[in-house]
Amino acid sequence: MLLQQSWVFPHWAWQSLGKSFLLFGFLMLQTADLEARRGHQFVWKTGHWGRCVGDCGSGGVRSRAVWCTHAEGWTTYHANCDHKDKPESQRRCFKVCDWHLELFEWEVSGWDRCGLVPSAGAEVAAEDCVTAQHGLQHRSVRCLQKLNRTIVANEICEYFTPQPPAEQACLVPCPRDCVVSEFSSWSPCGAGCTKSLQHRTRAVIAPPLYGGAPCPNLTESRACGTAPCPLGEEEHTYSLRVGAWGECRLPHPKDVDLAGRTMPDLGSDSGERSTSGLQGQKPHQRPREVEIGYQTRQVRCVRSDGKNAALSLCVQDPVPLTFRSCVIAEDCETTEWSSWSPCSQTCGWGHLSPGFRSRRRGVRSVAVGAGKPCPELEEREACSAGGKELLQPCPRFAWRTSEWKACQVSLLLDQQDPRHHTHVGLCGGGVQIREVYCAQITVEFGMHRLKEVPRPVDGKLCLGPAPSTSQLCNVPCPSQCVVSAWAVWGPCLPENCQDPHGRRGFRMRHRQVIVDPVGTLTGCPHLIESIPCEDPLCYEWILSEGICVTHHGKCGPGNRLVKAICKNKKGEEVAHHLCSELPRPEVVACEIPCATDCVISDWSPWSPCSHSCSSKNAEGSQSRRRSILALPAEGGKACPPDRALQEHRACNDHPCVHFFWEASPWGSCSGDAMGTGLNATMSWSGEAACGVGVQTRKVLCMKGSSGQVTPKRCPESIRPETARPCLLPCKKDCIVTPFSEWTHCPTTCQPGNATAVKQSRYRIIVQDAANGGQACPDTLYEERDCEDIPICPVYRWRTHRWAHCVLVPDSVRQGVPGQNEACGQGLQSRAVTCVSEQEEAADAGECMRWAGTMPSVVQECHVPCKDDCTFTPWSKFTACSFDCESTRSRRRSLTGRSRKRDKCQNTEVYPQVETEPCPCEVFTSQPHGNWSDCIIGGGTSEGQLGTRSHRDAKECGEGVRLRAIACYDKTGRLVEPSRCSSSGYIEESCTVPCPFDCELSDWSSWSPCSSSCGPGVKVRSKWLKEKPYNGGRPCPKLDLRNQVHEAVPCYSECHQYSWVVEPWSPCKINSERNSLHCGEGIQTRKVRCVSAAEEHGGETVPSALCSQAEIPDAMQKCSLYCPSECAVSDWGQWSKCPQVCDPNIMQTRTRQVLRSSVSTKPCPEESQMKPCILNQNCFQYQYNLTGWSGCQLGANATCGHGERRRLLSCQRSDGATVSTQLCQRLRLEQPLETSSQCVVGCAVDCRLSPWSAWSQCSQTCGAGGQMVRVRSVVLQAAGEGRACPQQLSQHRSCPVKPCYSWLLGPWSPCTIQGGQCGEGLQVRSLTCVVHDASVSATSKPVENALCGELPLKESVLQLPCSVPCPGDCHLTEWSEWSSCELTCINGRSFETTGHQSRSRVFIVQSPENQESCSGQAMQTRPCSGGKCYDYLWKTSLWRDNIRTVWCQRSDGINVTGGCALRTKPAQVRHCSPPCSKPFSYCTQRGVCGCERGYTEIMRSNGFLDYCMKVPGLEDKKADVKTIAGKNKPVNSKMHDIFKGWSIQPFNPDGKLKVWVYGVSAGGFLIIVCLIFTSYLMCKKTKQHQSTPPQQKPLTLAYDGDIDM
Repeated sequence: MLLQQSWVFPHWAWQSLGKSFLLFGFLMLQTADLEARRGHQFVWKTGHWGRCVGDCGSGGVRSRAVWCTHAEGWTTYHANCDHKDKPESQRRCFKVCDWHLELFEWEVSGWDRCGLVPSAGAEVAAEDCVTAQHGLQHRSVRCLQKLNRTIVANEICEYFTPQPPAEQACLVPCPRDCVVSEFSSWSPCGAGCTKSLQHRTRAVIAPPLYGGAPCPNLTESRACGTAPCPLGEEEHTYSLRVGAWGECRLPHPKDVDLAGRTMPDLGSDSGERSTSGLQGQKPHQRPREVEIGYQTRQVRCVRSDGKNAALSLCVQDPVPLTFRSCVIAEDCETTEWSSWSPCSQTCGWGHLSPGFRSRRRGVRSVAVGAGKPCPELEEREACSAGGKELLQPCPRFAWRTSEWKACQVSLLLDQQDPRHHTHVGLCGGGVQIREVYCAQITVEFGMHRLKEVPRPVDGKLCLGPAPSTSQLCNVPCPSQCVVSAWAVWGPCLPENCQDPHGRRGFRMRHRQVIVDPVGTLTGCPHLIESIPCEDPLCYEWILSEGICVTHHGKCGPGNRLVKAICKNKKGEEVAHHLCSELPRPEVVACEIPCATDCVISDWSPWSPCSHSCSSKNAEGSQSRRRSILALPAEGGKACPPDRALQEHRACNDHPCVHFFWEASPWGSCSGDAMGTGLNATMSWSGEAACGVGVQTRKVLCMKGSSGQVTPKRCPESIRPETARPCLLPCKKDCIVTPFSEWTHCPTTCQPGNATAVKQSRYRIIVQDAANGGQACPDTLYEERDCEDIPICPVYRWRTHRWAHCVLVPDSVRQGVPGQNEACGQGLQSRAVTCVSEQEEAADAGECMRWAGTMPSVVQECHVPCKDDCTFTPWSKFTACSFDCESTRSRRRSLTGRSRKRDKCQNTEVYPQVETEPCPCEVFTSQPHGNWSDCIIGGGTSEGQLGTRSHRDAKECGEGVRLRAIACYDKTGRLVEPSRCSSSGYIEESCTVPCPFDCELSDWSSWSPCSSSCGPGVKVRSKWLKEKPYNGGRPCPKLDLRNQVHEAVPCYSECHQYSWVVEPWSPCKINSERNSLHCGEGIQTRKVRCVSAAEEHGGETVPSALCSQAEIPDAMQKCSLYCPSECAVSDWGQWSKCPQVCDPNIMQTRTRQVLRSSVSTKPCPEESQMKPCILNQNCFQYQYNLTGWSGCQLGANATCGHGERRRLLSCQRSDGATVSTQLCQRLRLEQPLETSSQCVVGCAVDCRLSPWSAWSQCSQTCGAGGQMVRVRSVVLQAAGEGRACPQQLSQHRSCPVKPCYSWLLGPWSPCTIQGGQCGEGLQVRSLTCVVHDASVSATSKPVENALCGELPLKESVLQLPCSVPCPGDCHLTEWSEWSSCELTCINGRSFETTGHQSRSRVFIVQSPENQESCSGQAMQTRPCSGGKCYDYLWKTSLWRDNIRTVWCQRSDGINVTGGCALRTKPAQVRHCSPPCSKPFSYCTQRGVCGCERGYTEIMRSNGFLDYCMKVPGLEDKKADVKTIAGKNKPVNSKMHDIFKGWSIQPFNPDGKLKVWVYGVSAGGFLIIVCLIFTSYLMCKKTKQHQSTPPQQKPLTLAYDGDIDM
């Protein structure tokens, strides 16, 4: 197929090329075809763009999937598709982040006008529209950046809020026709018989809208109905018509010589001659010369019918001028434009708008006369620096902070009591501060890594709220080390039992750490004390004695076997060979009393040592006793004497000198090469460690409180270490931001005498140095003088002498009668040049820019005529005296021939002396505005603009309040307030009450613990010193005694106080009753309560401190066995019950028989038993926890982190609290948590920033201006702190400075110079006035210099105008603006703005001009505050079937237009078909009715058939009816009124009405009732024999009318 289509070869070519070429061509075509097919079969497909990811701002990237697909839809390799056409898979985007919410917003324009929907087909016809038609209106919706109001992509704003709708359905009101007012009354006709017209006008009230009908003619005219004048006797009036001034032109060349000649200056006495040239001017300095020419105008006499007449008919005195001098207009000339400035935008950010560039041009020459003023001298246009692609991303700005400074408790405590900062060791809650600054974020391209320390910039560049500069913090309170009491002294031990040397050893005692120290450098005191001793022993034999074995028989002397066990000093059993060096007793002598021997008890334990150590004045001793248990019989062994019953020995014979090792605090960690092998990656105080170092300390051997001794006196084995490894903290270098940019020097020029301007820069410490890092620099603020400040150039206008007075050329003047003399009004000019400070010529534009308005170059002048009076110039005013009642005067005198003229001597016409009152410097002040807030710390002197309040400014106390004044002069004009007061204020002292907090006393001392054993409560209190007022901090809840208490749990060791008993006294037998002095008796002992504390060891204390439930017996029964009686020992201890009480288990105790009885009397029992009963003799124990205490703070803390505790006690099963050692011995499980961290909220007073400087006055002048200063909340109040005041700003009125402004007077009526009609001028005055800018301000005129330059728009002080001459066709003045009317639908406003209209029309005064004089004009403008009006048809009453119909607006104004024509009522009443029946007429309802006396007989179709006479009215009305009256209709108006009252029994269709049947039925019932009543009455009368009167009931019902 391809071959047939593409290859058509001639026969010779086929034979020459052969089949090979054909095959090659065929293969090439197939390959090309396949390539082409593949290009069409594989296409690129793309997915949707994904979300913008990456950094916030313009650095985001969004991606989409791109794949290659076959035409059939399946995906293939990318290589199959053409890579030249591959769509992009990534593009840059603006990544929106949450903080962008403050940067962007939707901007929505107002809805535009509603337009008909195009798809709705043809517009609805005006007559078919009832209220409105459906339409659509649109508005623009754009996403803007708030900062510079530039357009960005909509998706940025859509990230936060949905896009507002851009179109909505609306209603298009129906077409509204033009609405005009009623015609005015006709203008009056002229007197006489001249033909004239009278006219009337009307004004436009509402313009045509939405395709409504245009306005009708607004004027009508008609001929006046005056009688025609007799032929040739028409009456006319004549008016002098003055034309407009012609173009200003130069004199004819032949008059130039005259104008250039020197002319005598007739206004002075000197004979100097002046020329029009400037003397001594350099050619290049010569300014543009002002050319003075002349202009003329026509003056004609016109007749009242508009025709011209002879000038003599209008001549008046003086004749108006027809020529005058004028200035040839010259336009302003400017230089060429300068080159464009660089583009202001040098970077781009997302889709933000480009920048701007500007160019300027100068002024070569200013405008003269009526020439065109200078155009704009500066031009700006949008630009982009080198195209959008080349713009670097604009910098972004964000808030940055330094690290938090150290926590300072004093900042918080100073709020309550400034004296707190003198205390040391403050802890608890505090405040820490940091620096907050705005910095530029710069991202390194390709790395997206923020630079670490950006330079600070102006805070206005950062959007959003700044981070807080302060926060609450906590300083941990130091807790001192708490140690237990000293334990008892240990035995004398060598330092090393494995290697004992010598006979010297140490006795030691210990104490434990109960609470570890926190935050203190001192650490814990020493925990071990030692005493040197002699003969130290590491081991000893512990002996246990066996039974006594007598030598002979059962009693008498014997030996007791001893069992010895070798134990170390810890009580542990060790090998016997360790005690081999010590003597080991094997037997101990003993004795068993025989039956007749004296029996003595065993020795009691040794009493406690009386002293803990030995000194010169006291030595320790202890004793033991034994007592006589049984008396001997005759022949038995006698009892020992009393002194043998007691033994004493020395104890604690070591001296009262203790030795201990004292260690100084650890030194700082310093580097050590030996510690490099330690792992240095550990953390230390939460920071990374940077190496291993060594800490050292001094260790000294101390002797009691005497001081240092030789180390040999202290045990070397317990010597503390003097060095330890430590982790070196990393060095922290000081980090400082780079210096900020230098503050900008003024870009605008400064006056040459201005003070030197400085610029400054600063930097901020971000991180303080620590651990030996690089220190911070000393200089954080630098200042220098600004260099190269442009000095404002000084230019001034130089004015030259006035040239001679130029008059109108003689050739023009001589053509006018009476104007032959060369005198009168003219113009004179002068040169005005611009010079620099060096008096060199400069461009006029420089003076316009720097020197103000150009002085006038032309002024009017007067060349006196020979008959004029000439005077010398006015002299200066005479001097004034100092009082305000004096006057000053000036004089002039006549010159030349005027001295001899009589008319010049008339001083009333030509005054030669002028007198005026002297200016009076008396000023009065009046207070203005309200008093300011009370300002603390100074009045007006402190609060000047630009000065900031001191950082520690007071918030309360004595201050001043200010009230502005207005200063007036003697005439009541407002002047500068400094004339009355230097500050412009009245000052008055005021007081801001200071808040006083509730003041309590310091805490009292803690009470003793309420329990002597176990947990109790201790209490302390404060009492009220001063109540709060003026918003001070409130008091805590007080009791009735105005006190506040704090109770915390406490714990008393149960062995802190214990009962100590002395040995029992000998058994005292009552000898009076017992001659043998044996048997039962009484023995006593002393019981004391002693303290277990070391410092008061063994000291007797009040018995109340010991447990009263455990008080030992002080007296007991005893037995002194008589001779030959069985003697037994005292009872031993009861055996222990098991831990779980069981009544089946018995508790036992025993005693031994010491002496057998001689008689057969048995010995007492040797054992006793009792069951283990709970809470009697068997107890169980458990740990008991108290409740949590309140949060306890450190001693110097008022708030912050604290600790709450609960106490652990051991409780017996009967509820008694016992020593915790009992629970510890049972190894009961202890509760874990007995303390936890807690926080006491800090009462933080609100902290405010200093007051800002006073702002500029809100008004530059006048009353009502305000100055404001503000402060912000730095730290919000917390807890019971003083709340932030609501007043964060203070206002004060500004002194009332006078406002000077130009006041334009009203336009005067059109004045014609010398004529009655024609072209004239309207003028208005421009006065400089002073006022105070208030609504009710009265303005008073002042010197024009105070108002400065004239405003350009208001500088037009005269306008051309015209007064129509009689017979002229002229335009009326504009009508008043109509009231503001809204377009409304069903009474509701359709538009937010309404419309106002005004109109003017041409007035025809002469019938001849009636055709050529026509036209009208209308103006419409939008307005606000309009109303909805309704237009309704109004009708008068019918009169002869005719009435008036008019349209009225709802505010009562009659109008034309506005009412719908389809609803207009009829003006003429017609009946169809006409009323042709006899006695019929057309009624108000538009149907035929019958006259009075006739009733209508209607056809079935509702029309009148005929009029039927009402029966019964003929005779009664015969006297008033005539034949003529029958045929003449009655008054239709009255007939209609009473027609409703007449009885018409027939419907219009001829049928009887329903009420006729009702009346008939009612009448029948009445008749029946009457007959029945008559019957009853008659029947009753017959019984009484009475004759009833004759009844005629029918006469009551019918009255003789048979037809009814």
